[in-house]
Amino acid sequence: MSEFIRNKRNRATVLIIVIWVTLIIAALTAVFAQSVRVESIASANRIAAAQAEAAAAGAVDYVLALSGQQSQVNALPNDLCEAVKVGDAYFWLLRVNALNGGEYDFGIIDEAAKVNINSAPRDMLLNLPGMSSELAGSIIDWRDTDQDLTEGGAESEYYLLLDRPYYCKDDRLETVEEVLMIKGGGRESLFGEDMNRNGVLDWNENDGGKTAPDDNGNGVLDPCFCHYVTVYSYQKNVAEDGGELINVNDKKNMSRLSNLIKSVAGEDYFTIMNRIRTKNHYSSLIELFYTSMMDYDDFNAIAASLTAGDKKRINGLININTAPPEVLLCLPGLEQSDVDAIIQRRGKTGDQSSDTSSILWVTEVLSPEKAVGVGSRITVKSDQYSADIVAASSDGRAFRRYFVVIDTAQEEPRILLRQPLSHLGWPLDEDILDNLRDGKQI
Repeated sequence: MSEFIRNKRNRATVLIIVIWVTLIIAALTAVFAQSVRVESIASANRIAAAQAEAAAAGAVDYVLALSGQQSQVNALPNDLCEAVKVGDAYFWLLRVNALNGGEYDFGIIDEAAKVNINSAPRDMLLNLPGMSSELAGSIIDWRDTDQDLTEGGAESEYYLLLDRPYYCKDDRLETVEEVLMIKGGGRESLFGEDMNRNGVLDWNENDGGKTAPDDNGNGVLDPCFCHYVTVYSYQKNVAEDGGELINVNDKKNMSRLSNLIKSVAGEDYFTIMNRIRTKNHYSSLIELFYTSMMDYDDFNAIAASLTAGDKKRINGLININTAPPEVLLCLPGLEQSDVDAIIQRRGKTGDQSSDTSSILWVTEVLSPEKAVGVGSRITVKSDQYSADIVAASSDGRAFRRYFVVIDTAQEEPRILLRQPLSHLGWPLDEDILDNLRDGKQI
């Protein structure tokens, strides 16, 4: 074989080797570039997640700072709770719109505006939207310490026969979601159609059951009772300054009560005290007011110094100033017309006749029988608040959602619950995330 042919073959071999090496290098470069791209995206996602987490933590501190002032919390404008910018991220304090369930609403939630399922009697539980007789009885059996069956209820004998048996708790519920463990309870009975708990009718909650959850497709959100119940509401039975209240049912306090009444009613105090002594027990201050026949303004002036109970802690009183219609209808004896009158009366802001600083104002809109009937169940104070916090990163890559409950009844506000809800999905308008991803400002 000639030298020319050998050289030509060698050059061809080298060319093939070069081509293969080039292809391998190109492939490795492509793989490396893809790895860099994936890692870059992952890093951006981690940064976005950290940013959303930090914004959520900032929102918790924001709520803690605000919740110390009851009047400030209840009067917060939406712009202080909607798309609040913290650094480059944003957060929202989502809540159910009590007046229009089809629209988003924002603010801090008053837990005293709900029915406390740890203390509410069966009749009040039965008035909750979507509550069954079976579940109401089972809640009472779950929380009480005896083994007596309530109508429709269940004790350990029922729960121990389940595929995954457990004992009846026989103690107070620690979270609302604990209802899911109780006979008659389930996600449908607790959350209804509002499976993502945002209080707004989403497309999948109005498609006639084509996608989860199962819904009736009637264009109206049915959230059952998830937004109207709590396990956290309580208040200390003390004066505003932390001092002792005068218990009107304690005969030892008659002298103190007499002096207090004399300070506002003058010489009429003697006649008033004689009327008060005609009864041995008062269920509430409203009953005392009617029996005493005191002037409204005089009684209202001393109401903050009085109590009709001897317990240091009172659980489950409903704030008559903030409770939505669904909760007000759970109060004993109230009808829709009564609820409408209450809402109309408390909505008269700026009217001198609309003082709602004590529960006495309900006597102006309810009959004496109905006012006395609800008197032991209502309050105008709130010490526990919650916030449904939604936080999003500046680029819309990540969001976090937490439900927190804060107790302000102690010296310093404290967090009772910090529940992650991100797994329920983005609860607000999808356009918000789309705009953030496109680099637009909210």
